[in-house]
Amino acid sequence: MVLLAVMQANSAVLDVKANCAAVGEAAREASAAGAQLLLTPELFPVGYAPLRLRAALDPTTLPALREVLAGIARRHNIALVYSLPAVTPAGEWHISATLVDASGHELLNYDKVHLFGPEERAAFSPAAAAPGVVEFHGLKTALAICYDIEFPESARAAAVRGAELLLVPTALAGGFDAVPQVLVRARALENQLTVAYANHTGSGEGCDFRGGSIVAGPDGTVLAVAGPGTELLFAELGGIVDAVTDRAHDADDAVDYLRDRRPDLYRSWGI
Repeated sequence: MVLLAVMQANSAVLDVKANCAAVGEAAREASAAGAQLLLTPELFPVGYAPLRLRAALDPTTLPALREVLAGIARRHNIALVYSLPAVTPAGEWHISATLVDASGHELLNYDKVHLFGPEERAAFSPAAAAPGVVEFHGLKTALAICYDIEFPESARAAAVRGAELLLVPTALAGGFDAVPQVLVRARALENQLTVAYANHTGSGEGCDFRGGSIVAGPDGTVLAVAGPGTELLFAELGGIVDAVTDRAHDADDAVDYLRDRRPDLYRSWGI
């Protein structure tokens, strides 16, 4: 059994010290409650403001910031998913997510494939690599970021690579409630994996974040859901995953979407 913590909070754009302090406090509280993993929102340590980040964030500070976040994981003995800008050797800026273990060692990195809106597309470049999968406390785990989860292909790519848990840092503004309430649950159900979705709250830089972070189980049930304000969610993982897996072994009792899909046919349809 894995106890997952999901951080929902307000970050201050380019106030790295305050944002990291907030992550540290959430990590302390989550670890004290017995959680093995803390998921944080998209770009939380630097704040979500794509154009300001591109104009004012010095990319040479990012390695030290990554070490600060790894240090939080070590200090509180909890694995951590954080999201930061990442700059390629060719100079392209991506929105990234990283999973570090409780010793601060990087287990998995992912760069956002689907960029949302004109500001993200002006400040960042879309990545192309499919989600990777690693073993974490007995669960095969993958990453996606925000808008990625609104495309069936992203979660399906993780699922066909064996993912059982998909961790999604996000920065979802108000007015898109169907994403956590409908799409996240649908992605979990249609791919028979758990999806955890961590959002910002509060206002800033023209964005009005309204929380609604959620953890949806592989049968589409809501394991935990947040309101609009600052909150630390907890969800137990493992039992429901095992239950769905057991049912999938009984062909007379389970709907197995991954088994029953027909990718060769879909390709002939041009999708």
